[in-house]
Amino acid sequence: MIISTDCHSERSRGTKRPKIHSSAYVAPTAVVSGEVTIAAGCAVLHGAVITAEGAAIEIGEHCVVMEHAVIKASGGSALSFPATIGARCIIGPHAYVVGATVGDGCFVASGAKIFNGATLERGSGVALNGIVHVKSRLTAGASVPMQHIAFGDPATVYPPEKAPGVHARMDFYADVFNLEASDDVRARAAETYARFLRKMHASDATLAEHRGTKPTPRRSADEPPPTQATQVDKVVDVMMLELEEMEHRRQEAIKRQKQR
Repeated sequence: MIISTDCHSERSRGTKRPKIHSSAYVAPTAVVSGEVTIAAGCAVLHGAVITAEGAAIEIGEHCVVMEHAVIKASGGSALSFPATIGARCIIGPHAYVVGATVGDGCFVASGAKIFNGATLERGSGVALNGIVHVKSRLTAGASVPMQHIAFGDPATVYPPEKAPGVHARMDFYADVFNLEASDDVRARAAETYARFLRKMHASDATLAEHRGTKPTPRRSADEPPPTQATQVDKVVDVMMLELEEMEHRRQEAIKRQKQR
């Protein structure tokens, strides 16, 4: 069982404090900020950032958030984008999940991006550098191949060269920033977002310890002893490679079936 002390950055925002189960592992260089709940058996690795800015984040049991992944939630007076990660999910290195719902048993590979209001239904996956765009819904068991884009409800998957057409069908700044289109909408979005973030983070304060579930009196049979805790990173790295290879083989099999 891993009990946090002051080994990593865990921050509160006013009364919105992280709640991290005592059996979860959070690496020393990870950041957990705001109204974040991390359930039992999770592993949050080095450099990961999990930050709730005006809306809550919930991460289910036995999830892995890998190195430098970002999970964000955002909520203002007009729009709110909470983030929910179901049980037994992997969020790969450098993945970006913002204001989205990820169902149980999903796999978000390295560099994938899941945007505001998007939904990944149970058992779906997004391969390397894939995108699930704003308000899009990936159906249960579906996959987004490497560098492809899922857009719509239910989502249609487009190859990278179709990105301009996908973008033309979106109203990104209205959907995400509640701003009407104009010549200076990008500048107005930056100004509005900077003001919002200054307000959200103004009262951040580092906590000395987890404020989550109290430690259970004894360790379960399948939980590693404390001396093995530092090996989580290496174990997950190997698992990540194996899962990515499995996903690649699956995509190749789908292609072969379509060609017959």
